[in-house]
Formats: sequence, structure tokens, C-alpha cells
Amino acid sequence: MIVAAKRARQINAYYHSLGEGAFDEFAPPMVETVSKNYLTIALEEVAAGKIDYHYR
Repeated sequence: MIVAAKRARQINAYYHSLGEGAFDEFAPPMVETVSKNYLTIALEEVAAGKIDYHYR
């Protein structure tokens, strides 16, 4: 799913920006999870209904 892949890139950028002190550029994960895999976290967000998406 393209939506999950794009969100996984955002989560990746969020975690990498933490070390640089930039907190407001990317949204943190919206679900609590034990996974460290960004795509898994993104898929959990989609499954939980936290990501709103529509096709053009």
C-alpha cells in the first residue's frame, strides 16, 4: 500500500530528526507498538484508522 510506504518514510524522518533537535517537522507514530520497523508501524496506523487517505 502506497499510503503505508509514504507514512513509513515520514516515521523514519521523524526518528532521524530527533537527534538533530527538530521536533515539529514530522509527526511521531500515532499508535503504541513494540515494533521497531517503520513500515510495520505505518501499517498498524492504517489498520487502526489513524491515517485518512483517499485515491484521486
